[in-house]
Amino acid sequence: MRATLVIPTLNEADGIGHTLRTFREAAEEANRSLFLGSPVEWEVLVVDGRSTDGTPEIARSLGAKVVQEPRKGYGRAYRTGFEEATGEYIATLDGDGTYPAELVPWFLLHLLHHKKDFLTGDRLTYLAPKSMTTEHRIGNFLLNLLVSVFFHSCLQGVPARILVDSQSGFWVFRRAVLPSLRLTQDGMAFSEEIKLEAMIRGLKFEEVPIHYAERWGRPKLSSWRDGLHNMMFLVRKRFQVSQETRMAHRLPVTQASTSPQGPA
Repeated sequence: MRATLVIPTLNEADGIGHTLRTFREAAEEANRSLFLGSPVEWEVLVVDGRSTDGTPEIARSLGAKVVQEPRKGYGRAYRTGFEEATGEYIATLDGDGTYPAELVPWFLLHLLHHKKDFLTGDRLTYLAPKSMTTEHRIGNFLLNLLVSVFFHSCLQGVPARILVDSQSGFWVFRRAVLPSLRLTQDGMAFSEEIKLEAMIRGLKFEEVPIHYAERWGRPKLSSWRDGLHNMMFLVRKRFQVSQETRMAHRLPVTQASTSPQGPA
């Protein structure tokens, strides 16, 4: 079995080494225990946005394949990484040490054992006081509220009927589902887009609580600017989903009126 870990980076020299070493140790241990008899061959892709602090060199020295992506954007890096990935399964996390890289193999096992298509980590249930700024917490609350209001019908297929953390970047999913997802966002809104698409398209989706740590290095997220862009995306996405729903309801009626005998 082959899987790919995709990590977007931009000047993450402080955290990328810790992230990769933690993941490698966990993956090797999992192959001796969780996946004993059927070890996972992990491909590690670091999609780098022209870092100037040595991030690519550190990643290569630790066995990662580095893909240079000159186009800006968190989502753009992921979309490029997904195109380059060769594994049957894809996992993601940030290179700043905030996500629990040691849980990636366990998430993959959970996906397989419970026959899910898409797992996402919930950072907020166990969130430590210093792991997220007040502005970031407020932004997450508002965005999660909008998701609950705008897309409540899509959440009916989710085990908890809610999405606790729409902005999480910790995912494990089957690569085969990508063609069914309409992924368009190059910025931070990609995080909410991929989850919404997974739910809208009827994938077997589950959210699992994780611990979220303080980042290594300087933060790059602009809470208010990125939050506003994400809110505007949710509004546009809601109109798009409504339009798709109306079209789907109209389609059988149109076919029946123009071709009573069905398609030739």
